[in-house]
Formats: sequence, C-alpha cells, structure tokens
Amino acid sequence: MKYYSTNHKTSPVALAEAVKKGLAPDKGLYMPEKIARLPEKFFENIGDLNFHDIATTVATAFFGEDIPAGDLKKIVCDTLSFDTPVVNVHDNIFSLELFHGPTLAFKDVGGRFMARMLSYFIRQNGSRRKVTVIVATSGDTGSAVANGFLGVEGIDVIVLYPEGKVSEIQEKQFTTLGRNITALEIAGNFDDCQRLVKSAFMDKELNGMLTLTSANSINVARFLPQAFYYFNAFAQLQRKGVAKNVVFCVPSGNFGNITAGLIALKMGLPVKRFIAANNRNDVFLEYLQTGVYTPRASVQTIANAMDVGDPSNFARVMDLYGNSVEAVRKDISGCRYTDEDIRQTIAEVYDKYGYILDPHGACGYQGLADNLRPDETGIFLETAHPAKFKDTVESILGKDMEIPAKLQEFMKGEKKSIRMSADFEDFKDYLKTRA
Repeated sequence: MKYYSTNHKTSPVALAEAVKKGLAPDKGLYMPEKIARLPEKFFENIGDLNFHDIATTVATAFFGEDIPAGDLKKIVCDTLSFDTPVVNVHDNIFSLELFHGPTLAFKDVGGRFMARMLSYFIRQNGSRRKVTVIVATSGDTGSAVANGFLGVEGIDVIVLYPEGKVSEIQEKQFTTLGRNITALEIAGNFDDCQRLVKSAFMDKELNGMLTLTSANSINVARFLPQAFYYFNAFAQLQRKGVAKNVVFCVPSGNFGNITAGLIALKMGLPVKRFIAANNRNDVFLEYLQTGVYTPRASVQTIANAMDVGDPSNFARVMDLYGNSVEAVRKDISGCRYTDEDIRQTIAEVYDKYGYILDPHGACGYQGLADNLRPDETGIFLETAHPAKFKDTVESILGKDMEIPAKLQEFMKGEKKSIRMSADFEDFKDYLKTRA
C-alpha cells in the first residue's frame, strides 16, 4: 500500500519510507491510500477472538501488503504483551485501561509497535547507517518510545521534553535509561519541542548527514496501531452484552489517539460517536464551535499530556473528513475542563465509586458524565496510571497512593539530561555532533 501526504504536494511512498521518514517532504502527515472496511462477520464474532487475533486482523488491513503475515503477526504479538481491559466504573460508563504496559501509559502500544516495525525494515534493508529517532513529549510519549526502542540495534533515540512541565515519574522513565536513549530538556513548552522535531525533518543539511525519523504520533507506525485497542474494547463490551450505541470519550492533546479511533470507525467498528475531551488547551473545541482552526501557544495544566496548542494530527482529521467541519461534527463533539474541574472529578469518582482516575482520564470520564445518553454505553480512555501523577492525585484524594513496582524501579535511576534552548540552530548544532 502507498501512503500519501495530507498536504498532497509530494508523491505517495511505500510503507517503509513513510515509517523511516515520519514526515512527508511537503511537511504533511502520511495517510494510507485506502482504509479497508472489515467484513460484518468479523464484528459479529469479535467477542470470540483474543486481542492478538483482533489486532493482527486490523494490522493486516494496513500493513499486510508490505510485511509477510508471519512477520507481521510476530510484531503484533511482541507489541501486545499486556492487556487493555475494560472496567465498569458505574452504570453505563466504562474505563478502557491503557496503563498495563511497561511504562504504564497508552503510548506503549504505538511505541512498541513502531520500534519493532522500524527494526524490521532496517534488517530488511541491510543498511549499516544508524537511524536517529527524534521525539517530542509532553509526558508519556517519551517514556513509551524510549523504553520501546531501548537497546534496539541500529537506532538512536533523542527525546525532547519541556523543562519543568512533566511529572517527576514521567521524566525518570526516559532520562535514566542511557544506552541508545538521550534526553534533551528544552527551555520552552511542548509546542516548542514539536517545532524543533518538525524543523529537523525539513532541514536538508541535517537529512544529508543523518537518517532521521520521528516516533511521535505523526508517524503512521505510531498512531495506526492505537486503533487496536478500540476494537479490543468493543469485543469486551460484546462479551458483556452491552455493545450497543457505543460512545468513546478520548482525552485529546496531539489527537493521535482519537484519530486512530476515527480510523477504526472508517474500518466499520460499530461506534455511534466520539467525544474529544480537552483541558484548557481547547483549540479543537473552538474549531467545532466556530468552524475556524486557530492554533495558539499551549497552557500548562495538571493534565500535561494534553497541553498542546497546535495538534499535529488535526491535519489527519481534516483529511479524513474532507476539511468539512459539518462532517466532523457528525462523528465528534467536544468538551473542555479546567484544573479545578479535573480535581473535582477525581475526588468525586473516588468518593462515590472507589475508582482512581488520572488527570487525563478524569477529562474523559467527565465528558461521558456530562454528555452520555441513557441508551448509550460510554467508554473513556484511562491513558496513564494515576501513580504517574502521584503528587497531584494524592493532594486531591488526601491519601497516599501505592506506586506500582514498575514505576518504583524507574524512580531509583539517576536523571541524565542535556539542557537546551528552544532555538532550532542550537538543536541543529547538537544533532550535527551525532552525525
């Protein structure tokens, strides 16, 4: 299958090039030339399938023409070494827990899948030149990508993150690893980090010296696999006998997660509608209300992974819906929550139902609580373990939180990062030293 740019100013490329390049030469994001609609029988029997079989079916629809079936199934099964359970919080509201992977965040799925796919293409190509993965993070992307690529031969990873704007636990998950992982602490916000990554891809001199790719959700191998757990969630609802009028509420920052859900919808997944839950960074909600997209500098909140003022994957949403706000509104509504709202939700849900939300999942839960109809079944995405936001959650609940063993191991490591300005020339000079 070929992958085209959302800017439509460059020729479509094969999957291997789309994965290795990350961003198209015209600064667009790659999209698959076709989205296969899966047969009705697949959805009728999906509750009888396990996660690996479901994900392999979905992966084959995108990658099956480029990767042999056996190799693709191995990539899928190695990626999904953990489950993504659907848990009933109360009544018709369910949590899709995406924090059971190695770094306890939803990005483990995309990060691990991309690491294995890129490694596969490097082996197939036989190139001795190292691939340098550069990734911007507002929290969980850095840890998922760094741990997904840790020790992978032929790949170096550089993680850019905004100074002072990620939790200590998140920071420790990618600054303590060493080996082929380097962390750059940028004096700016997430949008600055993302701008540096995109500028590096567009710089001809750098691309002549290094083989650069991205592991942000701009990369098709990072965002498409996130569709897997939407299908798996539906299968679990089917087993429970409540898979009717399903509504997904997705905490949305860079919009890779909800875009993967929209891809699942286009593939035939029986979803009634989506809700995009924003924090104070609500440019998408504003777009839904006005029809005008106005990116702006991000604002820092306690739901830090959603602190994005110019979501990269907005371009993919526009591509899927032909740049029509009316078409977007048919499938997606939006909502917005302040830090005060998030704190209140975390406290109330724990008090009433004994369920602990992380700040991002709190936005997703409240989006359902405010908008779900009695005849609908709602699933919100609990995107990270609440212990990753220990200080915030403990201050809200007034109680100590148990730290999972996986996180305790990360906290023992020594932070190693390089502080850098948000000026592209400084970043470029640093990359040139690695050529």
